[in-house]
Amino acid sequence: MTVDDLARPETPEARTPEPAARPGGWAALRPLVLRLHFYAGVLVAPFLLLAAVSGLLYAVSVPAEKLVYAHELEVPVPADATALPLSRQVELARAANPDGTVTAVWPGAEPGATTRVLMADPEAPEGTSMGVFVDPYTGEIRGQLPSYGSSGALPLRTWISGLHVDLHLGELGRNYSELAASWLWVVALGGLLLWIGRRRKNRRALFLPERGPKSRRRTLSWHGTVGLWTVAGLVALSATGLTWSRYAGENIGSVQDRLGGATPALSAAVTPGGAAGGGEHAGHGAGHQPAPAAPKGTDIGIDKAVEAARAAGIDSSSISVVLPAEGAGYVVKETDKQFPVELDSVAVNPADGTVLDELRFADYPLLAKLTRIGIDAHMGVFLGLFNQLALAALGLALVLLVVWGYRMWWLRRPGRPVARGAWRKAPVTTLLPLLAGTALVGWFVPMLGLSLLLFLAVDVTAGFVAKVRAGRGPDPAGTA
Repeated sequence: MTVDDLARPETPEARTPEPAARPGGWAALRPLVLRLHFYAGVLVAPFLLLAAVSGLLYAVSVPAEKLVYAHELEVPVPADATALPLSRQVELARAANPDGTVTAVWPGAEPGATTRVLMADPEAPEGTSMGVFVDPYTGEIRGQLPSYGSSGALPLRTWISGLHVDLHLGELGRNYSELAASWLWVVALGGLLLWIGRRRKNRRALFLPERGPKSRRRTLSWHGTVGLWTVAGLVALSATGLTWSRYAGENIGSVQDRLGGATPALSAAVTPGGAAGGGEHAGHGAGHQPAPAAPKGTDIGIDKAVEAARAAGIDSSSISVVLPAEGAGYVVKETDKQFPVELDSVAVNPADGTVLDELRFADYPLLAKLTRIGIDAHMGVFLGLFNQLALAALGLALVLLVVWGYRMWWLRRPGRPVARGAWRKAPVTTLLPLLAGTALVGWFVPMLGLSLLLFLAVDVTAGFVAKVRAGRGPDPAGTA
């Protein structure tokens, strides 16, 4: 279908007579929603398809990572199951990679899991640390792999994550994922309204697809019912995806801060003006950046620092230990993001083992908690395997919805497009709040607003061409 198809003039037989009275409520809004859903489905669907496929791959990459890197991540558990001190494991990792500077240590979270010693290393790809994997029982070095961010993603998951976020095109590519996230909730909720408001013979047809020969009606039935069952998950994916987008993410962060929902930070400063070490990605940032300067003076060592943190209430088996920098202490953080989450953290003075600061997840503002849980759920780590299977199912469902949408578009050709000028039939009391709300949302979610203006420009152009071909003067007001 081309712009010419969109602009095809309606025949007198197909033209609906203008009603004497303007419709109200859903009858007035349905044509607008239908036209918006149509344009978004045709023009934004390719971006949604890319996001769905890459998101599906990311969901399966979490368990796949454990299989691909089983040698580095898992070791046999000996009969005595006595682990070496962390300090000894760090020494062995330093010996295996003398050019790296240790920044953090992740002890194995369960029996048979290796200890990951993270290093700032010039050989590590940009944005990653070099992870040295140590057998906690024998001290054997099981391998070295780049490790990214607080999630500890290894090369496979990091590559797929980059594909999902920016198609490996850098900042320019991030526009694709933000555009997809900006429109996903609009398409999903618009489709829900259209499906619920559709006339049907029985209630069963609302929740279950129709049977029968292949046709546009049957495709619409599958498209609508699958959309109905997945709409909540798709909206949640859109909302959580926008939280770390480039433009909308900044606006969301600003609103969250103003509402007192910013994520609190742990202070690890030993001296006034000293560096804090409790940031989200502390200890495993960009691989090409210099490691923080080591502290001068007495250092109790990593083993006693962990003991002090355990005494302060850090009781999760899954922890991360960020080594002290100049003017800052050890930061010991719980990293178990599965429900119920354990994300408490403490800062320990390297001189005497006293606790410098504590941060409990229970003390996070509600918005900060919801943001943390939402992002972890989006990444498939909140509810473990169930979370990953749910994400994979949502990704597959979105792929099918896009394919069915294009199939309906194809089967309808050269059918009459959705009528223009629908906005003129809506009551002013409905139209004005709708325009104001659209402008506000378009400002808050810039990629949505800009693309909506682009859709309007396409529609105006199509209407202009249609009327010129019909031998009439252009009427740009008859759009949308």
